[in-house]
Amino acid sequence: MRFEDLDVWKRACRLCVEIYKALKECRDSGFKDQITRSALSIPSNIAEGYERNTNKDATKFFYYAKGSAGELRTQIYIGIEIGYIHKRTGLNWIQEAEEISKMLSGLIKARIP
Repeated sequence: MRFEDLDVWKRACRLCVEIYKALKECRDSGFKDQITRSALSIPSNIAEGYERNTNKDATKFFYYAKGSAGELRTQIYIGIEIGYIHKRTGLNWIQEAEEISKMLSGLIKARIP
């Protein structure tokens, strides 16, 4: 199995793409850079962890991805409050990030002996 086959990786990639597309016109480069970087970090760390040779290394990167999901949710909440992200869209993204985080918890548990 490849990381590209993991549903959690696919969902994280889709969420990242949605965020990039939705914020492409955002003029606040600091906010845009931070939120897109945290979104991009989730599938990137999943892929890196999956490619590692030991469960210890893999889980470390899955935890990084989980942390980035929390960071992303925080930035979405702020983006909603400051008017950069439509509330409905943001709440959908938050729900998806929470689901991804739960999936990552399952992936971590499966790797811990």
